[in-house]
Amino acid sequence: MPQGQPSVVPNDGLTTRQRRNRPLVFVHTGVGKGKSTAAFGLALRAWNQGWPVGVFQFVKSAKWKVGEERALKVLGETGEGGTVAWHKMGEGWSWVQRDLASSEEAAREGWEQVKRDLAAETYQLLVLDEFAYPLHWGWIDTEDVITALRERPGTQHVVITGRNAPQALVDFADLVTDMSKVKHPMDTGQKGQRGIEW
Repeated sequence: MPQGQPSVVPNDGLTTRQRRNRPLVFVHTGVGKGKSTAAFGLALRAWNQGWPVGVFQFVKSAKWKVGEERALKVLGETGEGGTVAWHKMGEGWSWVQRDLASSEEAAREGWEQVKRDLAAETYQLLVLDEFAYPLHWGWIDTEDVITALRERPGTQHVVITGRNAPQALVDFADLVTDMSKVKHPMDTGQKGQRGIEW
């Protein structure tokens, strides 16, 4: 178990337990491989804790079958852990755009569904895979995303993956990985918690 020493103990009025259990926003960005893989690893931890998991794949083709999708769906159906829902909204690959207009519309529709699920507290972990792309391209307003995440109720954790994450999102997030550590919640006094660190 990581036992990080905070560089600063926040004066936020929270107890150690309250700080440990606060919901997190993760951003996995950068040009390196492994951003989505890391997010799906968190989804496995969340499933193991019995949390409902929602995966929203932006940009990637609905025809593309990923191993993590099958594995997580099968696990979600066992009744042993949390439920898993998988949504695909994109057209084509993230780096080879076909019909941009329909991809942009699909991304916007997907974000509206994410906002509804945040408001309803449908999932305890949301994986917004390749979501940095529609933000970078200007299809979805970054400030709208930050506002929705800041105001989300409950204890919902949100993971956003993709290259070129907007700086405002990076600044807002609790944990940012550019395939190297950018910042971590333990740096601000938060201890490890179930479903995230183990």
